[in-house]
Amino acid sequence: MARSGSKAAVVLCMDVGFAMSNSLPGEESPFELAKKVMTMFVQRQVFAESKDEIALVLFGTDGTDNALACEDQYQNITVHRHLMLPDFDLLEDIESKIQPGSQQADFLDALIVCMDVIQQETVGKKFEKRHIEVFTDLSSPFSKDQLDTIIHNLRKSSISLQFFLPFPVGKEDGAGDRGDGNLPSDHHGPSFPLKGITEQQKEGIRMVKRVMMSLEGEDGLDEIYSFSESLRQLCIFKKIEKSSMPWPCQLTIGSNLSIKILAYKSILQEKVKKTWTVVDARTLKKEDVHRETVYCLNDDDETEVPKEDTIQGFRYGSDIIPFSKVDEEQMKYKSEGKCFSVLGFCRSSQVHWKYFIGNQVLKVFAAKDDECLVYVQLPFMEDLRQYMFSSLKNNKKYTPTEAQLSAVDALINSMSLVKKNEEEDTIEDLFPTTKIPNPQFQRLFQCLLHRALHPQKPLPPVQQHVLNMLDPPTEVTARCQAPLSKIKTLFPLTEAVKRKEQRTAQDIFQDKHEEGTLAKKIKTEEGEAHFSLSGLAEGPVTKVGSVNPAEDFRVLVRQKNASFEEASHQLINHIEQFLDTNETPYFMKTIDCIRVFREEAIQFSEHQRFNDFLKALREKVEIKQLNHFWDIVIQDGITLIAKDEASGSSVTAEEARKFLARKENPKQDAEALLEEGGDVDDLLDLI
Repeated sequence: MARSGSKAAVVLCMDVGFAMSNSLPGEESPFELAKKVMTMFVQRQVFAESKDEIALVLFGTDGTDNALACEDQYQNITVHRHLMLPDFDLLEDIESKIQPGSQQADFLDALIVCMDVIQQETVGKKFEKRHIEVFTDLSSPFSKDQLDTIIHNLRKSSISLQFFLPFPVGKEDGAGDRGDGNLPSDHHGPSFPLKGITEQQKEGIRMVKRVMMSLEGEDGLDEIYSFSESLRQLCIFKKIEKSSMPWPCQLTIGSNLSIKILAYKSILQEKVKKTWTVVDARTLKKEDVHRETVYCLNDDDETEVPKEDTIQGFRYGSDIIPFSKVDEEQMKYKSEGKCFSVLGFCRSSQVHWKYFIGNQVLKVFAAKDDECLVYVQLPFMEDLRQYMFSSLKNNKKYTPTEAQLSAVDALINSMSLVKKNEEEDTIEDLFPTTKIPNPQFQRLFQCLLHRALHPQKPLPPVQQHVLNMLDPPTEVTARCQAPLSKIKTLFPLTEAVKRKEQRTAQDIFQDKHEEGTLAKKIKTEEGEAHFSLSGLAEGPVTKVGSVNPAEDFRVLVRQKNASFEEASHQLINHIEQFLDTNETPYFMKTIDCIRVFREEAIQFSEHQRFNDFLKALREKVEIKQLNHFWDIVIQDGITLIAKDEASGSSVTAEEARKFLARKENPKQDAEALLEEGGDVDDLLDLI
């Protein structure tokens, strides 16, 4: 099809003669296949918002409508549409208005009409390219009288030419496969083996070859396509092509070195253009719908408020902070101009791939033909997400065997999407994502096209070729079958049968009117208890265990199964053990223990015991350098018990607030980081 990258004038020249409707049983006719190819080409131009202009010329029509027609010359040739931007009207014409004719016409005469359309309708317009695409089965008789003149004028006018035929054309013989081994072998229509082609078609093939070789030499034969080949290449909706605009700037290193640079977008995440709009359901016109926004008070009368009496506000929690347009302008960073400064340098090993974010990659160039730098955005502190997962190392139940580990390794290797050729020392990408179109775009364009052409019909299913593109490569699928079988054997799956909850007679025959009374019984003066009757039914709690120490401690002190001093000693022992693991999941368990310890200390007037514990804990945290744990304590606001919480406490509210602050020692922390090989980011945190 027409080359991309600049504005082009394209004429589609389609044979609609009666021979184009002939087909073998069960196969589509060349007429229908030609319409499909043209439809796919035009729809790509429409959705790509192309600036190319397209005309449509039909030959073999029952009537005649072209500027060159006179007496018996250029008959049965119709200019169906003149040069203009492609739109849905053209798509609808191709689908429903173009019908097979009962005549035949000379395709060389049709070629001359197309050349005339380009010559006459490009006057005063700027087109970098002029192009004609001919769709025919070559069954119509033709005259060679003007062949040399046609070739001369095509060259003189710089008009390129392509032919689309129902059968593939080889370079040596009259017809056959062009040998493109990369294309699928499926066919959308008849391939017409050599013996199935008529003498007229053979003569036509020789004529087409002569024309193309006269224009472009041996390479001209590559511009002869079969319908089936074209359908495979055009089945993908073309994305909007955008030229990369340079971003000029000065790259500065320090205060004395400045380099002129140009930055180009190398990778940019393409998003669906939000062009949805509200239109009148009957006229389908946007201008028939008017939108008005009215602001009203939230009162009984819904009093209208003039827009000039409103101000924007920023919701912060439950409060709304007024923030005017003036405030917004003052808040913006004021710069003297574009800036691209080098802050410093670090080893590439310190910048992990997992920290690459953003939706684009820039290539930064200095001088012409020089190497470029690649600009990739890195995250700020707020962009990072921390997740906590329990460790599997100490759980014997989930420790894999050597056979299981080996099987998983084999599965990963078999599913590799990279194929290495040891002999040629090359690497082949079996799943090249950069060559796979975004299925979201493909589905959207498919549905928009269908709705434009068929307003009343339901939307079609996802096109099969789009689904096929997302399937794993067949080579990978075949290769991983054996490892998958081994995985199934070594990792057997058994159905987890949910145990029925044991219900007592009281649960079954409980009076609904007693539900409220029962709920009140299990509440304490401070609120609802954190332990349940079902938990107590498992047996009395005699000590603080390691599974649920916080709950055990609460039960012990409330049921007086142990003294507060004894229970707190047991709880503190578990807290120290959890901290020794230096793992986040145990830190969270420790926080629960400390929080329950504090709540019960206030309840049982043991505030001094808790305060002494928390002070000692802070010293241990500083010695063991568990600052990340103390950050969690600060974040949860767990501090000393002050006078306003327990009357007997000697700690003031201000002292409790200051207690949470970390003791900073930048020099000592920096030396420790350097000894441990800390990176630049750690040092920057201390500045």
